[in-house]
Amino acid sequence: MSLSVFLELVEIKAKTASVFPFLLGTFFAWYHYHQLHPVYLVLFFVAMLMFNMAVDANDNYQDYHRATHNQALAFREQTNIIGVHHLNPAHIGWLIFWLIAGSGALGLFIVARTGWPLLWLGLFSYAVGFFYAGGPRPISTTPFGEFFSGITMGFVIFLISVYINTYDVITFNWAFVWPVLLSSGLAVCSIANLMLANNIADEQEDRELGRTTIVYYLGKAAALKLFVTLYVVGFICLLAAVWLGYLPKLTLLTFLTVPIVWRNTRDFLAKQIKKVTFPLAIKNLFLITLAQVVFFGLGVLINW
Repeated sequence: MSLSVFLELVEIKAKTASVFPFLLGTFFAWYHYHQLHPVYLVLFFVAMLMFNMAVDANDNYQDYHRATHNQALAFREQTNIIGVHHLNPAHIGWLIFWLIAGSGALGLFIVARTGWPLLWLGLFSYAVGFFYAGGPRPISTTPFGEFFSGITMGFVIFLISVYINTYDVITFNWAFVWPVLLSSGLAVCSIANLMLANNIADEQEDRELGRTTIVYYLGKAAALKLFVTLYVVGFICLLAAVWLGYLPKLTLLTFLTVPIVWRNTRDFLAKQIKKVTFPLAIKNLFLITLAQVVFFGLGVLINW
């Protein structure tokens, strides 16, 4: 397997959905608690990236194995990366196993040194990661995919990044979790919208494959309204987090992205074509989370 095919298999382009919340959580820890644990932070980053790659590779692996009836065989051979590049499914299975094993070993090492809250957060993340594409009814084929992807990647990764830097000075309770939850709201909504845009663009293909996503239940028109609403809710969360003092005031400059985000959103609302307009949701996610990371970092630097 070439490097380019491997990166496509693990969907490396989508990794900003986990890297940026990781950075936001790191900045949050420094902004509020003025301390970092660099060794644990680096180990968590590696474990997070390995597991994220395993989940996306497993998504492709499970889709390949489920595509058995006549209509799905075309998807298997013409769309799925394993079929398109004639990869050995057994080798992909072992790759996924070792990525998960390596990630789990690093995670348990960090848990042994930081405490039980990380274990429960990690178990939740691993459960979502496995059942996202595995099990008798994968989360990705249900109406709950947007919720679990947004919460797990946008909030839980953010929360873990805060916790491993502050485990020795905080009490893990609602007073600790709530500011993190609100501050991660924009990332949560933007990540959820990435999956929603994917499901909207794949509506016909999902029906043929028997996937009953939220688009199946809402219909495309209502799903498009939800797409817009999630962005609005995300920016309201950002505004509230700054107003309550959870984020530095400079983070409000993230609102500078709104005109571009709206232009991309308007183009997606006009037509939903996977290879043409779905990338607009990817661009929105990248732009929003990059801006929040940059302005949060600057706010931490100048303490404003």
